[in-house]
Amino acid sequence: MEASSHDEFREFVAMRSTALLRLAVLLTGGDRHAAEDLLQIALMKAYGRWARIEQHEAYVRQVMYRQQVNRWRLRRHRAETTVPVLPESETGPDTGSESELRIALWAALGRLSKRQRAVVVLRYFEDLPEAEVAALLGCPVGTVRSTAYRSLAKLRALVPELGPEGSAERVQPLSYTPKEVQR
Repeated sequence: MEASSHDEFREFVAMRSTALLRLAVLLTGGDRHAAEDLLQIALMKAYGRWARIEQHEAYVRQVMYRQQVNRWRLRRHRAETTVPVLPESETGPDTGSESELRIALWAALGRLSKRQRAVVVLRYFEDLPEAEVAALLGCPVGTVRSTAYRSLAKLRALVPELGPEGSAERVQPLSYTPKEVQR
């Protein structure tokens, strides 16, 4: 790799790694170590092709999505127990009730199935259209729609405060507010 590309890559990692790690934590269901591994793999794959990539962040995110889907498809049984830990937030101080709601939402996300969590993260955190989510997960658009519907219903059941008359409008869980959860 040329020196200019190498410097550009280092600058990209320094500027975007926090946001990319947050996405990786969401994709791995709160497993910080698996998220770090996922991000590291994506960055390694991007490094080798850095000069040929036009949209660097989009490429790294795409690699992360596909790598995580591949991990789910392997269906390896893991004997260890993961404990979700919230990544550091770039937002300001939080009030107590908002923190409780974020913790409840985080725990509820952990109780979703892997596919449900992937659909919620890609559809509402990443704000991707249904067709793109379907392409990334290798499933029909209808599956994405029905999975999103069931996932949001389950989130509302697990965290009633997110319901239509709840207080989700004033809370931005995990630095984002899913559009469908607010309704």
